[in-house]
Amino acid sequence: MADIIDGKAIAAEIRQDIAADTQALIAQGITPGLAVVLVGEDPASRVYVSMKEKACAAAGIYSVEHKLAAETSEADLLKLITNLNDDTDIDGILVQLPLPEHIDESKVLEAIDPTKDVDGFHPYNVGRLMTGNPLFQPCTPYGVMKMLEHHGVDLNGKEVVVVGRSNIVGKPVALMCLAENATVTICHSRTVDLPQKVAAADVVIAAVGRPEMIKGDWIKKGAIVIDVGVNRVGEKKLVGDVDFKAASENAAAITPVPGGVGPMTITMLLYNTIVSAKRRAAQ
Repeated sequence: MADIIDGKAIAAEIRQDIAADTQALIAQGITPGLAVVLVGEDPASRVYVSMKEKACAAAGIYSVEHKLAAETSEADLLKLITNLNDDTDIDGILVQLPLPEHIDESKVLEAIDPTKDVDGFHPYNVGRLMTGNPLFQPCTPYGVMKMLEHHGVDLNGKEVVVVGRSNIVGKPVALMCLAENATVTICHSRTVDLPQKVAAADVVIAAVGRPEMIKGDWIKKGAIVIDVGVNRVGEKKLVGDVDFKAASENAAAITPVPGGVGPMTITMLLYNTIVSAKRRAAQ
């Protein structure tokens, strides 16, 4: 039976370090600041923003939330971002996605100052990640890497299969694994012979967004399984992209859903905010 990689416990440990770093910065006269922008009333986004607020408060990070109506114009949103770019009390800017259809998501993300882009989505930061010299790394894949590190997984020379090719998780986590000298294969929902490719992996990172798509008998004996997927089945049940119960029979270690990668995303957002504040303190 697989070991459980407990994202809640790992996140709690990292947040203790974040809180200590925050207090040290405050003692230097620098209070780390995070601005969160929410446009519209998307229920999932509202819950996520609320969780971020609570996490900031617990860590001692100054947090300001800008709640804008769904009909807010693109020009007004861009003006707010310009003001936040210029605000010396703000170290990190996060625009909650998705945005309303009348707003160009790419234009908004590109308007954020790359040195405050704690989500790691600006093309400048994507490019730096690609070239192996990251300024900010996207929070969810960064959380995945921290979990592997915490569990003592050495990726050097390992076969890593990433199932999912999104800009938010799949592509960046593949680059991060490459930086650790893994041999990386990126697969997706249209990959031919997906079971065979997954079966060759020492580490499987599932981020395809399909409930229990990856079956337990695809997993090689002794593999590490990181399940990024969060899929609602029925009214209350949450499942990952991996058939957890069956995969646990073959895997050496596996993340649960919920309680796995999820808690790490907000934790790494706070982590990036502290990194940004430290850069401000060093100026």
